[in-house]
Amino acid sequence: MAPMTNGPERPAPQDPGRWRSEQPTVESPHAGRRPRSAPPAPGGLPVWDGPPPVAPRPVRPELLSQLRQLPGRMSIRARLTLTYGALFFAAGALLLFVIYSFVGKAIYDSWPDFPFRLDDVPPEIALSLQERWASFRADTIATARAHLLTRSLMALGGVGILALIFGYVVTDRALRPVQKMTSTARRLSETSLAHERIDLKGPDDELKELADTFDEMLTRLNRAFDAQRRFVDNASHELRTPLAINRTVLEVALADPHASEDLRVLGRTLLGTNARNEHLIEGLLLLARSERELAVRKPVDLRDVGRTVVEQHAAFAEESSVTIQADLRSAPTLGDPVLVERLVANLVENAIKYNIPAGGQLWLRTGMVDGAPVVQVANTGQHVPAYEVDDLFEPFRRLNSDRIESARGAGLGLSIVRAVVRAHRGTIKAVPRDGGGLVMTVRLPAG
Repeated sequence: MAPMTNGPERPAPQDPGRWRSEQPTVESPHAGRRPRSAPPAPGGLPVWDGPPPVAPRPVRPELLSQLRQLPGRMSIRARLTLTYGALFFAAGALLLFVIYSFVGKAIYDSWPDFPFRLDDVPPEIALSLQERWASFRADTIATARAHLLTRSLMALGGVGILALIFGYVVTDRALRPVQKMTSTARRLSETSLAHERIDLKGPDDELKELADTFDEMLTRLNRAFDAQRRFVDNASHELRTPLAINRTVLEVALADPHASEDLRVLGRTLLGTNARNEHLIEGLLLLARSERELAVRKPVDLRDVGRTVVEQHAAFAEESSVTIQADLRSAPTLGDPVLVERLVANLVENAIKYNIPAGGQLWLRTGMVDGAPVVQVANTGQHVPAYEVDDLFEPFRRLNSDRIESARGAGLGLSIVRAVVRAHRGTIKAVPRDGGGLVMTVRLPAG
């Protein structure tokens, strides 16, 4: 695809094994005046209605601001270690200052008087000898202090390094209960939530209180999950049974050869309404299940899933005058095969439903991108504003708040897709396609 831009045209990459990125575009107000042509396939260079805006040169932060932001970027382990080391250095420096003062005072107080009698010595010579004796005392004090300071600083540096090491060890032991809580929380899932707790042993301090509070929260979450599971199971039976009975009664009434035409029209209308209610309930139940923790994790190849989905929707696409173009390559992942198939099926079904009335196209691609399995579905259709794309993933939300054509579906297809992607710890990105329609890209963890 080589759209026209205001800037110089760049050659498209020739590597067939690497996909090109899809970027949201803004439709030009004069696009309706251009002659209509066959919509291009997804991919190609980013499309702009003008040259991309020039990003301002980032302002380099000052050194003082960088130093102020440094504590917020350090881990609690590093901060505690540095705090212990700083406190040790401060205490050592204070002790060194005190000893430095005491040594000079002790030498001065214990310094003896001049050892010889100066009674028979002339006063000038006696004064000179006493001054030299005092100068020798001062030099001795200064020399002792200098040696003490040098050796003390060396000892303080060596012991300070040991203090940092011991501080790191002490910090590690102090944070060990927090590490246990973190590992337990990371290991917990919906299946293990009922029988696994932190159960921290030790004195009744702040960490023990935090662990006990966390265990109580896990108990409440387990009750909530059980209540949700029971509700979904009960709803599956209580909601499906009356609708199935209604469908059976209506089908029997329509099969009666003596039924009047008015009764047949009413029966077909009620049967369509009943079918939409069944689809709505199935979508809600599937959405509730997909938002829970995965109970099944098996190797799944997106290429096989794509083939199955294309075969299942071939008749629907032909009925809707939509041509499916599939480029399926191996993309192994790990997850629930049923939910992964429902994910791709919802994307394809949504792309068929919301396509152009005649001559629509749909592109389905699977493969590995940067080491991750990816499935991408793009379609032709009406223009989708970029600011409305995220709202389409909300339940019962349609483009432009469409209620007239709500018979197409219950508005849960993309909500289920997002829930399945989150349950598999993947990502989904939707961008408007140049020429109309959407490009959905799902990235799952590698199998």
